Amino acid sequence: MSSTFDCRKAVTILRSEVLDVVENNILSFWLNKMQDFENGGFYGQMTGQGELVKDADKGGILNARILWSFSAAYRVLRKPEYLEAATRAKDYILDHFVDPDFGGTYWSLDYKGQPRDTKKQFYAIGFMIYGLSEYARATGDHEALDYAIGLYESIEEHSLDHLYNGYIEACTREWGEIADMRLSELDANYPKSQNTHLHIIEPYANLFRCLQEFHEAESCNYVPVLGAVLPVSVTVPPELYRRVEASLRNLINIFTDRILNPETHHLDLFFENDWTRGAGHLESYGHDIECSWLLHEAALVLGDEDVLRKVEPIVKMVAKASEKGLNSDGSMIHEANLDTGHVDDDLHWWVQAENVVGWFNLYQYFGDEDALHKALRCWNYIKNNLIDYEHGEWYWSRHKDGSLNLTDDHAGFWKCPYHNSRMCLEILERTS
Repeated sequence: MSSTFDCRKAVTILRSEVLDVVENNILSFWLNKMQDFENGGFYGQMTGQGELVKDADKGGILNARILWSFSAAYRVLRKPEYLEAATRAKDYILDHFVDPDFGGTYWSLDYKGQPRDTKKQFYAIGFMIYGLSEYARATGDHEALDYAIGLYESIEEHSLDHLYNGYIEACTREWGEIADMRLSELDANYPKSQNTHLHIIEPYANLFRCLQEFHEAESCNYVPVLGAVLPVSVTVPPELYRRVEASLRNLINIFTDRILNPETHHLDLFFENDWTRGAGHLESYGHDIECSWLLHEAALVLGDEDVLRKVEPIVKMVAKASEKGLNSDGSMIHEANLDTGHVDDDLHWWVQAENVVGWFNLYQYFGDEDALHKALRCWNYIKNNLIDYEHGEWYWSRHKDGSLNLTDDHAGFWKCPYHNSRMCLEILERTS
């Protein structure tokens, strides 16, 4: 590492580059190519070969992540087209994904907006909270906040395990037991997972931050999307505030005391109800580095110095453990099964995005210049290998031999403007 390296100059260049990418590559793609003006909302799929599938099912995760991305982009960049897209996503979710009979949100719809898979997957409901609370943060819209709170209540009522603690994966539409609790065919069928807990702590932290901001502002206004500004008095009930705070505190403890493997400092991935580890010795390096900064964020939002003192050494340990997946060019492989020896060494778009934020977080809060170099190396890898400069958005991944993965979606159920747009927006906010 050169002693003449100028961190401030490097960060300034990084900020300029991510601003260009989020505006002119990621969000522009979703605005120009994925809005469904015939059936509402956004299209459900574009293949890796660039074919738009207009009759593809519309996933709850995709739509919630679109809502989060454009809401956050509007909050940070204040461009009216981002507000318009965020409002479009919010309205579509409330009109089509919310279950009017049993509460919660559906897993998927057909392309015309009719329920397709009505199961209640708490990972997806968590993302709905994430998107709706971000829309509320960006606009002051109390309707979005009310729905976010209602979905929080659904998770607390139907997913929280009062015997062993933690959150189960899924229920039927009517909140009954369901045999197949997996997020996807790639996952093991266990009642609890690191991934779902990670994407519940994420929206709970954002909901708590939103409640803090509403409380501090004491009142808010509807943004004039369709008409005049309507003054709205917003009161955050103290009991609600305390309950969300307690839920967030509990989730932090679940990660530090249950999900974190104390021997390896990696996150274990699947669990029985009593927290017995299942599915063997698995390591997911992308989730490790993502968790390092999301766990830190949750502790920072909570604002408890004792919790921060407990969490911050763990943040560093988990990030250090994730280095096992790092390549010399700054990219990070996906995951490994230590029992079978199988390594998924594809270089996924989402892993690289989280890799940048995770190391930048260590630089920002702990002055770790080596971590900044790791973030910058990965960003260079992204620029040179994953951004689709011709069509917009990022490729799903590159294989170990450097060839592009054009089999998996360019946009779809799991390929959303979230990991990459969030990476860009995090850098912009952290360097403002």
